[in-house]
Amino acid sequence: MSRLGDLGARLYRGEVGVDFVGRRKTWYAVSILITIMAFAGLMTRGLHMGVEFEGGAVFTTPATNVSVEEAREVAEEASGAPALVQTLGDDGSMRIQVSGLDTDQSNVTREAIAEELGISTDSLNAEVIGPSWGNQIANKAWQGLGIFLVLVVIYLAIAFEWRMALAALIALIHDLTITVGVYALVGFEVTPGTVIGLLTILGYSLYDTVVVFDGLKEQTRHFTRQTRFTYAELANRSLNGTLVRSINTSVVALLPVAALLFIGGGLLGGGMLNDIALSLFVGLTAGAYSSIVIATPLVADFKMREAEVRAQDKRVLAKRAKRAESGDEDGPEAEEHASASEPADESVEPAGDDEPAAVGAPAPRGPRRQPAARSRGRGRPSGKRR
Repeated sequence: MSRLGDLGARLYRGEVGVDFVGRRKTWYAVSILITIMAFAGLMTRGLHMGVEFEGGAVFTTPATNVSVEEAREVAEEASGAPALVQTLGDDGSMRIQVSGLDTDQSNVTREAIAEELGISTDSLNAEVIGPSWGNQIANKAWQGLGIFLVLVVIYLAIAFEWRMALAALIALIHDLTITVGVYALVGFEVTPGTVIGLLTILGYSLYDTVVVFDGLKEQTRHFTRQTRFTYAELANRSLNGTLVRSINTSVVALLPVAALLFIGGGLLGGGMLNDIALSLFVGLTAGAYSSIVIATPLVADFKMREAEVRAQDKRVLAKRAKRAESGDEDGPEAEEHASASEPADESVEPAGDDEPAAVGAPAPRGPRRQPAARSRGRGRPSGKRR
C-alpha cells in the first residue's frame, strides 16, 4: 500500500487526524479575510465585462505581420476606447474587441484599422453586438444561478437536513465570491465562457460537500446511543475519513483545468479558454477548501446549538471526567481501545452430570457426556427396549 493509501486508512480508522472542527474559528477567520480581499478587489478594480455584456464591436483580421501591441494602439486610436486584442492562431490573424461602439462608430473604426494594418476593408470582418443582448444574457445567468441554489437547498434538506443545506449554501456563496474577486484582481474579461465556468464549479463544489456530508450522516446516525464521542469529535472523525478522497478527486479535476489555463491559455493564446479555465481553476480550489474547512464545521456549529446534542455532549464529557478521576485512561480513543480489548464472556460446560466444573478449569476434551433425559422410556411397556 502506498504512503497516501496508508495515511487514508489511518485517517478513516481515527488513528491520526487533523482537528478541523476544533480549530473552526481559525478557518472562519481565514475565509473572512479572503472574502474581504475579494470584495475589496471588486470595489476598487471592478469586473472587466466583455462586449457580450456591454455591447461593442468585434473585428477579425486575416493573416498579418502586425504585432498585438501595434494592433491595440491602432484600434484604441481609431475608436477612442480601450481595446482587447487576442491572437487566433500561428498565421497572425487577430481578434480585436472594442466595447461601447454602435454601428456608425464601428464602420469608422473598421476603415481606420484596415488602413493602418494595410489590408482591405472587405477582408476585415466586423460584428456589432448591442448592449440589450448582453443584458438578456446576464439576466438569464442570474436566473439560472438562483434556480440552481434553490434546488440545491431543497435537495440537501430532503436528503440530509436543513442545517447541512444551509452550510452547503454558505460554502457555495463563499466559492462564488472568491472566484469573482480573483477575476476582478487579475483583470480577466468576463464573457459567457466565464458564466459557464461559474455554473460548472458550483456542481464540483457541491459534489465535494455531499461526499463529506454523507460520511458525517453515517458517523452521527446513532449519536445519542453512544457515550464515547461528542458531536464535534464525530464530525471531525468523519471529515478526516473522507479527507484523502476529497483531495484526490480535487487534484484529478484540477490537473486538466490547469493544463487549459497555463498551457492552452497562457502559451497558445487560447482566448476564451482563459475565461473558462480561470473560473474553473479558482472555483475548484475554493470548493475543495470550503467543503473541508467550512461546510462540516458549520454543520457542527449548528448542531451543537440543539438542546439534545448539548445534553448528549455533557453526558459524554461527564463520563470521560469520571473515568479520569478513577485513574482510567482518559480520552475517547482510550475508551474505544478498552472496550475493544475487553474479553468476551465464555460459558464453561459442566464436567459431569451432577458436578459443575471449577471456575477457571480447562474445558474437558473428548466427547461430552450428555445428561440422561428424564422422560426417556416414559410411556413404553416394560421389558425389551426398542
